[in-house]
Amino acid sequence: MNARSWTAQWIWGGHEESPRNEWRCFRKVFELPAEGLEEAWLHLAADSRYILYVNGERIGRGPVRSWREEQFYDSYEVGHLLRAGQRNVIAVHVLHFGLTNFYYIRGRGGLLAELECTFTPDSNAVRNNILRICSDDTWSTSKLLAQNPRSPRMCCQQGFADVYDARAWDEKWILTCYREDGPDSTWEKAKCIGPAGVDPWKRLKPRDIPFLTEEKMYPSRLVSLRRVQAPSWTAAIDLRAAMVPDSILHANPVSYVGYLAGELLLKESGTITLGFPGGWRTDRVWVDGKLCTEWFGDTPERYCTLDLDAGEHFVLIDVTSWDHGGSFHLAANSEAALEWRTPGGTGTNMEETPFVLIGPFDTMVHIDHQEPQQMRVDHPEYVKAAGAASVKELADLSGRIRPLPGALYCEDDVLGAGIWTVEAESLSIPSQLEHAILPTPEPAVIPRFENAESDYEIVIDVGRETTGFIGFEVEAKAGTIIDVYGIEYIRDEFRQHTYGLDNTIRYICREGRQRYLSPVRRGFRYMVLTIRGAEAPVRLYEVYVHQSTYPVTNAGAFQCSDMMLNEIWNISRHTTRLCMEDTFVDCPSYEQVFWVGDSRNEALVNYYVFGALDIVKRCLNLVPGSKDMSPLYIDQVPSGWSSVIPNWTFFWSIACLEYVEHANDRDFAMEIWPAVRFTLEHYLKNLNADGLLDMRGWNLLDWAPIDQPNDGIVTHQNLVLVLALKKAAELARIAGEDAEATKPWIQAAKTLSSAINAHLWEEGQQAYLDCIHSDGRRSDIFSMQTQVLAYLSGVASGKRKEIVGSYLLDPPSSFVQIGSPFMSFFYYEALAEAGRYEHMLNDIRFNYGQMLRYDATTCWEMYPNFTENRANKDQLTRSHCHAWSAAPGYFLGRNILGVKRADPGWTRILVEPQPCDLVWARGSVPLPQGGRMDVSWSVDGDMMDIDVFVPGGVEVEVRVPDGMQKRVKIVESK
Repeated sequence: MNARSWTAQWIWGGHEESPRNEWRCFRKVFELPAEGLEEAWLHLAADSRYILYVNGERIGRGPVRSWREEQFYDSYEVGHLLRAGQRNVIAVHVLHFGLTNFYYIRGRGGLLAELECTFTPDSNAVRNNILRICSDDTWSTSKLLAQNPRSPRMCCQQGFADVYDARAWDEKWILTCYREDGPDSTWEKAKCIGPAGVDPWKRLKPRDIPFLTEEKMYPSRLVSLRRVQAPSWTAAIDLRAAMVPDSILHANPVSYVGYLAGELLLKESGTITLGFPGGWRTDRVWVDGKLCTEWFGDTPERYCTLDLDAGEHFVLIDVTSWDHGGSFHLAANSEAALEWRTPGGTGTNMEETPFVLIGPFDTMVHIDHQEPQQMRVDHPEYVKAAGAASVKELADLSGRIRPLPGALYCEDDVLGAGIWTVEAESLSIPSQLEHAILPTPEPAVIPRFENAESDYEIVIDVGRETTGFIGFEVEAKAGTIIDVYGIEYIRDEFRQHTYGLDNTIRYICREGRQRYLSPVRRGFRYMVLTIRGAEAPVRLYEVYVHQSTYPVTNAGAFQCSDMMLNEIWNISRHTTRLCMEDTFVDCPSYEQVFWVGDSRNEALVNYYVFGALDIVKRCLNLVPGSKDMSPLYIDQVPSGWSSVIPNWTFFWSIACLEYVEHANDRDFAMEIWPAVRFTLEHYLKNLNADGLLDMRGWNLLDWAPIDQPNDGIVTHQNLVLVLALKKAAELARIAGEDAEATKPWIQAAKTLSSAINAHLWEEGQQAYLDCIHSDGRRSDIFSMQTQVLAYLSGVASGKRKEIVGSYLLDPPSSFVQIGSPFMSFFYYEALAEAGRYEHMLNDIRFNYGQMLRYDATTCWEMYPNFTENRANKDQLTRSHCHAWSAAPGYFLGRNILGVKRADPGWTRILVEPQPCDLVWARGSVPLPQGGRMDVSWSVDGDMMDIDVFVPGGVEVEVRVPDGMQKRVKIVESK
């Protein structure tokens, strides 16, 4: 749909332009003529996210992620939902973040909506046959009072967890029968901000991809049932926003120097345990001036137990840290009653919080990956405050002491209570509890414990990794708490807690039977559902997930004589699907972020398993929107983190050409080429006197311990730049540039290749070194990562190519080995180019087979027990669903099944199977022009039988490995 003219006004409500974590509701009631309605389209956009209802029916969510000044809008055909001759209502639930993260840049709260109804020409119901219902000051609005805006920040990448008190809100607000004018009504007339095009949403663009799916999925089994007890007190605090208030405007890491202090009141003497269940930041904690020293617990959790007398105790916590965002989880447990209150006060000032901030004494925003050591931790006042036994000792620092803002403090800390379970007793699972996971009318009845402090915890396995919106239906007494915590991996007694991600929901029940569907997207496999504070048995009717992904069909397929490879292909496909939202995302749980470099590999896998084009094109188009932040383009978009990974930009430019060649989309080449040229020209300005790329940035390729400093000459990114320059010349040619215009790119690639060979080859080691540091020191580290890219880029030629090629088959043990499935993608590309398919297949079996051994349903971010996991031997990887790892979905189809594009747009296809040790294989590859290609082959001795089914008009060439004969049948469909 083309861009349109708008009559509607942007609207909002309340007193803040950009309130933190506000859920706001909008309503418009209107009447329609009794006859003549032909069609009706509802167009809308919102800042930050919305859920749309028409006459009580939920019909959509959105919008897709956007750059602030270029807002996307959605359009829905809603004629079938409207009631002719009756009252109708449009209801919109808007979630405004109020801060910048990795997929949203802070603007201001706003809704823009316009219903356009077309009537038959002979209808006299409306003038000019068009009726418009437009957002303006006749719409009503209210905060959604059930939602607690203090709810914890999920992580630096995302928004906020749900804390929802159903007692405070009437769910009928989406219906026409709802009354806005009750005695305690909070509804008001919306305020107009301005017309379409008003700042900050200067340009409006129609949605450029289909709407995402919502598939209701029920769990597969109950894993465990326990009686549990939470700590006496937990809280989640946004220290980043507290210490550096302006940090809500960006997503860069910050550092600060300072303290958090509170007064703990014990009614009687006893033992108290203080702890950091969500992750340990400091061991500098003083109680009444005494430093806590006896810490225990598995990192990152840390706890300290103290014997304290009845009365007041001053607790001082040094929170000096590097902080990218998320919540600081603090907890305390004691058999004696405990209470927190403001230091020096006479009671708990919960209008704000029971804590004060001391400082900050220094702050820093980290841009271009500055090191945190630059913080000033010798500030005299900071040093003086250490170990204070009371707030009176800090009287000289009164100007440095201020309340912790209430908006940044939440005692509904589901994550803290879920991680730190102070008591737990396993229970047998009664058969009737299975009703909770089955779509039957009969509920599971969960009894209550006589001990009011004991809660029921049910661990539910959805059956495989999923992403979407958690829902449930219960009948309970008012005030009963339902906590839900999403986890990716559980094995026996081990739970991989989502440290750094608050993947939780707290729902406080109203009286009776009720439903809740969270509006916040989450990724997980297991739901830890805990019933707290129940005064009567709870009837649990269902628990489910509305799985939501990019709408794709299973157009691609792969099967072969090795059942392990079949399952590896399946988990690669499922991983890719779960990481296809409104863009490709790295993972559906921890981040949900469009990482530019990851998406190059994800696009290639997608071409083979789904064949979706619009999502790839959308991703490629989003990247140049970061040019105002950096001409080198940032590594995740749209985002407020000013982070540049040079390789990610290079991979993006390569992906632009790969999309053009895959889809034969010359128009896109012409549109995107100026943006590719722009950033590569700026990168070439960073070449040093030796002709090598020498720059500060996040010079990343792999998580392995290769030598890739953030400043200096990093060999692997020089190699990827060579590849990007070569591809740029081809993209320029397709975009219409003449031969003279493409020569500089070809020459730049040759010149850089020569510089790499002259300065970065170590003759004694017979390999390319990892880097030259900014001080001129040559690295003594050699890695397979660097050698793989030297081979792929063509920089290694002649004798050096032979040497590097031998490393692909027999990596020297002294070299840093490949550390992530992401890097394996390039390794497999190199092996395929070298014709060593058996090595590729065996590597896939070994590494991905380890994932299957641990019941993986998706591909992991890293291989088991790699560097980042070593703090916990049971943690196999951080993210258990990461699309940069789905390489087998591409290579099994392309190189083993053997289906390859021979000409742009797949008008000519090469079928070149590589059976290795397989007896047979069959599969399908979707084609960009529509339809798919089906191939099956089998091997008997030296004879290969190959059947090919292909759409009409596609030319096919079939090849078999040397030494084999072939029998080929090609069937062309009409």
